[in-house]
Amino acid sequence: MRLWTLFKIIAALAVMGVMTFTGMLAYHVAVEPLGGVFDKVIPDPVRVVGGPSDIDLAKMLESAEMPDVDPGEKAFQKAHEQLALGRIAEAREKLGTIVNVFPGSSSAPAARRILGDINLDEILSTSHMEGKQIHTVARGESLLGIAARYKTTIDFIMHINSMMEIPRIQPGHEIIVMPLDFRLLIEPRRQSVSLWDGGRFIREYPVLHISQAAAGARRATISSKVAELDGRRVLPESKAYRAAEKVIVIDKPPLQIRGWDGSGDKPAAGILLRSADMEEIALLTRVGNEVEIR
Repeated sequence: MRLWTLFKIIAALAVMGVMTFTGMLAYHVAVEPLGGVFDKVIPDPVRVVGGPSDIDLAKMLESAEMPDVDPGEKAFQKAHEQLALGRIAEAREKLGTIVNVFPGSSSAPAARRILGDINLDEILSTSHMEGKQIHTVARGESLLGIAARYKTTIDFIMHINSMMEIPRIQPGHEIIVMPLDFRLLIEPRRQSVSLWDGGRFIREYPVLHISQAAAGARRATISSKVAELDGRRVLPESKAYRAAEKVIVIDKPPLQIRGWDGSGDKPAAGILLRSADMEEIALLTRVGNEVEIR
């Protein structure tokens, strides 16, 4: 038999083999479930690889829905690691990402609380001078005039300089000052009031009660701040100011933010915060601060 004839026979047998395999495959597709065919043609990846993790992977692939991934949770874990290592700046960056980019994350409330604590500690610390400066008192200056010059308050100057009462300042005295340019954000739906420095989150306070007067998105300003004690108003320079109840008044239309310790009758109007939170937010704000109700 010539070599060319042998080659043609081998080629024909190969073609017949391919046709036979194709016919068998078509038969199984018509008679058996599709999954059975692929079980025979394509091995089960779980049996090939093996192990519980591979079984979980197979179940995930078979599932109609893939599991949700919370990127905010991953960022929060990274922030937690940075805090444990004492890397405050790195942790603040991660927490800020959660607050601004992933506000709906399950970790967002904890991120806001931790970031608020970090920010407040730095604002009220004399060892952290970012945003603060030292003013040297000149002849004829008063504490009220210095507060107005730096867009701050007498209350904040006294607090940051550990003054229990207004001192008789003398030329040459050095006083730490810091502008209070924070913006108030009121969110009735979230039941929260928060402080922002431009687009940077500072601190959040939960709302105990908010009246219908706060409904509707608008921009306003803090028109006045008062302190009340036993039914009378107390000035910031008074020794009784620290113990007085603070009230912030917002314009357009007038709306009050005040504290409530849970005792007595709950005020029906305005926005109520915990008394300690009200003291803090009154310390960090001044007349003229921007307010946004969202």
